Amino acid sequence: MRQIVLDTETTGLDPAQGHKIIELGCVELLNRKPTGRHLHLYLNPEREVEAGALEVHGITNEFLSDKPVFSTIADSFLDFVKGAELVIHNAPFDIAFLDHELRLLARGYQSMSGYCTVLDTLVLARKKHPGQKNSLDALCKRYQVDNSQRTLHGALKDAEILAEVYLLMTGGQSSLHLGHDGGGDELKTEDAQKLQGPRPKLRVLQPSAEELAAHRRTLEQIHKSSGQHCLWLAQEPG
Repeated sequence: MRQIVLDTETTGLDPAQGHKIIELGCVELLNRKPTGRHLHLYLNPEREVEAGALEVHGITNEFLSDKPVFSTIADSFLDFVKGAELVIHNAPFDIAFLDHELRLLARGYQSMSGYCTVLDTLVLARKKHPGQKNSLDALCKRYQVDNSQRTLHGALKDAEILAEVYLLMTGGQSSLHLGHDGGGDELKTEDAQKLQGPRPKLRVLQPSAEELAAHRRTLEQIHKSSGQHCLWLAQEPG
């Protein structure tokens, strides 16, 4: 299974107001392992970056002035992602911008759904962790992924971080190093090390009479509230 973990940075929040993509970051996973292949592009949006967006990613108009425009990289971008499942955090945001960029070119491009399927990790996280914060930073904290270098948003860095979070959130894998070449470094049974020497005996604590009585009262309350169906009491000798 080929997946592309993708992130974008933009001039603002809404493509309908003329905002555009200024950075694309893509990280390739093959059978849940990073292949080391990635695509990273800065783009000249041919418009000003809004102050609010600049505070988020720190990418200035001056820096973007000599970068290629989207029309010159559209084909190479689509060639890189075509046929893959895109893994995106808050996918509707990034997909809306990509679809907008493709429409502006008026070359008969399809929307992104015509080239890729999409997995939204924000939706996935909300299902796994309902009622909790599920921003990328919150997920990094929850899954102990180091994001200490993420002082500003960046498309490639965020895609790399999301790749690690996604793999942990969906069951993990043998290596989370993004330079991994797919070679066999899985943990094998014979690699496991046994403890040396005799193991200490487990300490067994016996309950006091007061604790036993309190436990009995709790079981009787459960028995009563469950309609006489407390299995623990049923196991006791008559």
